[in-house]
Amino acid sequence: MDGIIRFLLNGLAVFLTALLLPGVHVEGYGYALLVALVLAIVNAIVKPILVALTIPITFVTFGLFLLVINALMILLVDWLIVSGFEVDGFWWALLFSLILSLFNSLLGDLAGSIKR
Repeated sequence: MDGIIRFLLNGLAVFLTALLLPGVHVEGYGYALLVALVLAIVNAIVKPILVALTIPITFVTFGLFLLVINALMILLVDWLIVSGFEVDGFWWALLFSLILSLFNSLLGDLAGSIKR
């Protein structure tokens, strides 16, 4: 049950973040859920490989390169989802990933406090 709630909240976070950013376009909550699902799969499969391959540059940049990896994951999801989700470039993807992380954190905290 927690996984379903987390998935729905991630979809809500994607939808709200896209509403805030003019360079990110999501065609409705259904596509936001699809983005959340594909992003979870990409983060589970591709991201660990990229993180492992970029350990030296991540170390030199004190972890800031992970922001670049997050933006690349968003762009990969944009490429994988042909219609319904569009990001207008790297900087929008970077901003999207930062705000999405913030929303996910806030919504996760809210869900945790309601659950208690």
